[in-house]
Order: sequence, then structure tokens, then C-alpha cells
Amino acid sequence: MINTSKKLPTGSVIGIIGGGQLGRMLSQSAKILGYKTVILDPVPLCPAGQVSDHQIVGNYNSLSAANSLSNMCDVVTYEFENVDLNCLLKISENIDVFPSPEILKISSNRILEKEKLRKIGAPTVEFFPINSIDDFNQAQKIIGFPMIIKTASSGYDGKGQKLLKSEHDIDDYLINSIKIKKAFIAEDFLDFNCEISVICARNIEGEIITFFPSENIHENHILDISIVPPRVSKKIISSARNLAKNIAESLDLVGLLAVEMFLTKNNELLINELAPRPHNSGHYTMNGCETSQFTQLIKILTKQPLGNSNLSCASVMINLLGDLWINNSSKPNLEKLNKSKNIFVHLYGKDEPRIGRKMGHINITSNNISDAYIKAMEIKSKLSN
Repeated sequence: MINTSKKLPTGSVIGIIGGGQLGRMLSQSAKILGYKTVILDPVPLCPAGQVSDHQIVGNYNSLSAANSLSNMCDVVTYEFENVDLNCLLKISENIDVFPSPEILKISSNRILEKEKLRKIGAPTVEFFPINSIDDFNQAQKIIGFPMIIKTASSGYDGKGQKLLKSEHDIDDYLINSIKIKKAFIAEDFLDFNCEISVICARNIEGEIITFFPSENIHENHILDISIVPPRVSKKIISSARNLAKNIAESLDLVGLLAVEMFLTKNNELLINELAPRPHNSGHYTMNGCETSQFTQLIKILTKQPLGNSNLSCASVMINLLGDLWINNSSKPNLEKLNKSKNIFVHLYGKDEPRIGRKMGHINITSNNISDAYIKAMEIKSKLSN
């Protein structure tokens, strides 16, 4: 159901499926613009629920919870890909859902995603779908070793994937999973220069912008820092933005789309994954752009013109993981940091730190990326010691 009428008036209600940090920051942006939010999440007082107008405590696959959400809201979005598609389709029968359930269907399945990218002519790594042992044997011949094998659905921050350097890395668990018809995708293992992501925003009128690309550095498969502008050529930056824009238009996107890319040793950009939602690598926009990714999505959901997404300063984003709380004898001193010039601490309202759990992030801004990066490394060092 697509309603192309005028912008939603202030006071309208935005439904958000998922109550994590992305939903939290989206709710905060909605309030600034005069809109209300309702969160659907199974955990009471989840991070987003703490700052929303109402929370429905229910499972993501609950049709009754989905029905309650659609009855309370004027438009619905989601903060992650592991949303039950049937529930989303049910909601879309009554009110607008952005991005569309069709885009979620594609992006939540790595096989469908890669096949769609190939169909629209977007460059990707070599891949092979695996639905049987015969497929797996064929993948070994076509892709060869080393290869990355990933579950077709679910999995984030490195979960649901395994590096196979040789046939000796093939274990019984993998073989048995394939035998019971669990779908996988095999991908060529890349030795790349860096990873870049571009967040694209497109509204219902077809107005489209791309945020400045970010260079992303990971630790243990979890984003550690994002560097904006990325330390690559202007030509690569332009190509990355054009790629993201073309993909968003090919999908008829209404919403946000984060496009993760590898920059190969040959200076070739290859698409890794798509995420139709706010993205961790876009957190720099909260302090580095006039319009953040979260505010931009609220504007899209409420059928408004897009805001200015130009980069206002160089930025480095540092993820704050639960490791900082667990591995140190005392809590990290973030209050002092937050009072410093050009340093912005954003915490997610999570009580229990765990290894690898995202507790917050820090944005460091400057007139040039070298100064921002040096300051970020100083902060990381102090927090770790």
C-alpha cells in the first residue's frame, strides 16, 4: 500500500520494528521533528523503548503484535533485516511500510541479494548458491579455495560465516547443515585494500542523495572505526556514490540503503552487502552532516523533501563495545570526553555490557581527517588502558 499524499502532519505516529540502538536514535530524531514513535520489541524497556512514546512488547513474528502496530501507526519502518516478512506484508496491507517488504526480502537473503545485484549489473565477488551437497561440490570447483561460506539468511557482525582455506576446513557441522537443506552461499575470498560503505536516501517522489562514503575498519568482524572522508581517491569516492545511487534506483527504494563495498587491490569496487536501514557506518552523520541518516529517514517516512546531506567536517566514529566495561577495572570515563570540544559521545541505554555488544559510539570531528584520526586513536588508547 503506497499513499502518495502530502507530508504526514506533526504528531503522526511512526512504527519501528526493533528496539535496539538504531530504533533509539531514529526515535530521538522523530521527536525533534515533532513525530511520535511506537516500538515493537520483545524486550521491555529496550533501548528504543526507553525514548519512544509507546512500546509493544511482542515477538517479531507475532501477527497480533503486527496488527497492533499497524493500528497505532501512520507509517512503519524497521531497524534490522531479521524481521518476519509475513508480519511486514500484513502491516503493509493497511499502512505504508518503508523500505518495502520486497526490498527486505532481497536484502535478508544473501543468495537473492547477490542474484539481484548481478541482474542489475552491479559488480560483486564471484559467488555460488548452495542448496545441496552437489551444489557444495560444484562451488569448490568453481570458486575454489580459499572461499567464504555464509548462511543464506540471518547472521550479522561476522556471524553465520566461515573461512574455508582448504578442504580440510570442511567440518561435519557444515556438511550436516547442507544435508538438512539449510541454504548457504559460497563467495570468493578477497584480499582487498579497504571496505567502503555508502548510505543512500531516496524519498517517495524519487528525490535521491548519497551521504559521503565512509572507510570502515573491523575488529573480529565488528565495525571498530569509520573514517570520513575515506582515504581513497576522488574517483573511487565518486564511483562508490554512483554505484549506491544506481542500486537504490534499481530497487525503487523509498528509505535508506547502506551499500557495503570492497575496494580491491586493482582499485575495483565490488558490492558486499546491502542494508535497507540506518547503518553503523553512518553514525558519523549525527555530528558530521547537517542532516543525519536518522533525520533523513524520518523525513522520508513522513513524505518530506530530503535534507542537506553534505559533509560539514571530517569525522571518525569509534564503536564502544561491552569489552571496554568488562576488560577494565573501572567504567570508561566518558563524561569527561563528552565535555571536550569536537568529541561527541552517544550511549545506547544498555544496562548489561557483554563482549562484542555495541554500547555506544563516539564521533570525533575536525577540519581535516588527519587530525580527527590522530585524536580518535588517542581516545581509543586511553579507553583501552
